[in-house]
Amino acid sequence: MMTGFKAIASGTVTSPKGFLAGAVKAGIKSQEELDLAILCSEKPCVAAGVFTTTAIKAAPVILSQKHLKNKSARAIVVNSGCANACTGDSGMADAVDMAKLVAEKLGLSTEDVLVASTGVIGVPLPMERIRAGIREVVLTKEGGHELARAIMTTDTFPKEIAMSVDAKPGEFTIGGVAKGAGMIHPDMATMLCFLTTDAVVDARFLQAALQKAVDVSFNMITIDGDTSPSDTVVILANGLAGTETINSHNGELFQKALDEVCLYLAKCVARDGEGATKLIEVTVEGALNEEQARLAARTIAGSPLLKAAIHGNDPNWGRIVAALGRSGAKVNERKLDVYLNDVCVMKQGSPVPFDRQELGTSLAGKEVSVRLYLNLGRGKAVAWGCDLSEEYVTINSAYTS
Repeated sequence: MMTGFKAIASGTVTSPKGFLAGAVKAGIKSQEELDLAILCSEKPCVAAGVFTTTAIKAAPVILSQKHLKNKSARAIVVNSGCANACTGDSGMADAVDMAKLVAEKLGLSTEDVLVASTGVIGVPLPMERIRAGIREVVLTKEGGHELARAIMTTDTFPKEIAMSVDAKPGEFTIGGVAKGAGMIHPDMATMLCFLTTDAVVDARFLQAALQKAVDVSFNMITIDGDTSPSDTVVILANGLAGTETINSHNGELFQKALDEVCLYLAKCVARDGEGATKLIEVTVEGALNEEQARLAARTIAGSPLLKAAIHGNDPNWGRIVAALGRSGAKVNERKLDVYLNDVCVMKQGSPVPFDRQELGTSLAGKEVSVRLYLNLGRGKAVAWGCDLSEEYVTINSAYTS
């Protein structure tokens, strides 16, 4: 019977047994930054993935989806600086070439290698640099930290974590890294996330567990309302912890630990939004059902007007209600309660007097909470976003120039 889990100090994607990684400065972004990395397992893995829902998919996404049809993989090669998206047949050939080069390096079949790319859309990969870089990558147990830095684009810090899970007949670990700071919106975002575990996991359960974890984490963050052709979340499970097979009957704690890992990484992404100075957490309770709660929370977290108000420390709670009203969720205004940083500003549809200066001062902190009680049912959901600053415009006005 499973009992609990805890975070591992300096944990990363190579914390689980049997996983190695490494990265190099291939010159895709610049000569000074890590931008090409490989993650691999010493043993074969059960694998699962969740990808972008946009109709336009990057070549690495299409290839990785194809390679995951047999629910197995053993390595991931990833580059930043170029998304290899909207690059036609040559882009697909380059993605296949990356997989083949890593397969040859590690003694694997091409189908064992997944590919991910992030960066500018519509630009061909500099394949000569990538070929040279793949040859130079040295895989180590500590290489997960290098990989976390190599996948960054406009990110300001690496995002990584690992959880140790105490389970009978033994412990196992889940590790992960992620990147993302712009073009982030629910239903996957312009982000990459690679997860690993040394648990023995049933393939069908692993896919279902990953989808559930993504739904409560990465699909509940928004920075700017845009999505990407490159969104990829992949998990590899090599079984080296020697646990009994985890499945739908005994996988409750595995699911909770995976959720926690993904939630931590997702909140890191939201906190690191381009130009952001604050993390916004939106909680909706009492919706008719969970689906409507998710719809309401995501709409509010993504409201440009609310994000701008939070940036200016302006307690303009009318923008919260306006976003809720257009969200599509069922609302009865006379039953609605709204709290901003734990200050009640609306009760049963009527405004509540509050100290605007005091509340405005509290909004100057690094985290802002928005809580709504719809009082219609039991649906609950949480979404995360960030404030909207002038720096966001500055970053994106000159992204490729």
